[in-house]
Amino acid sequence: MIDGLWANVIGILGSILIVSAYAYNVYAKSVDPFVYNGTNLIGAVLLTISLLIHFNLASLLLEIVWIAIALGGLWKAHQNKGAEPS
Repeated sequence: MIDGLWANVIGILGSILIVSAYAYNVYAKSVDPFVYNGTNLIGAVLLTISLLIHFNLASLLLEIVWIAIALGGLWKAHQNKGAEPS
């Protein structure tokens, strides 16, 4: 089982990934939706793991929504991949 210290480390890594994805979206000349949504998904999953140890209902619900949005973004990117001109 994960102890409190590792839960914090995992949560901080998740936060870093989500903030990094946001910065990538803002500053990159061209955003790859797989990188952007994949990074958000991994960050949200890590934060969710942390929240299972340090429970906070509001934050947990936010991360569940964040995961759903990231999965939707990945699905949309997958669907659009075949529609892009070569």
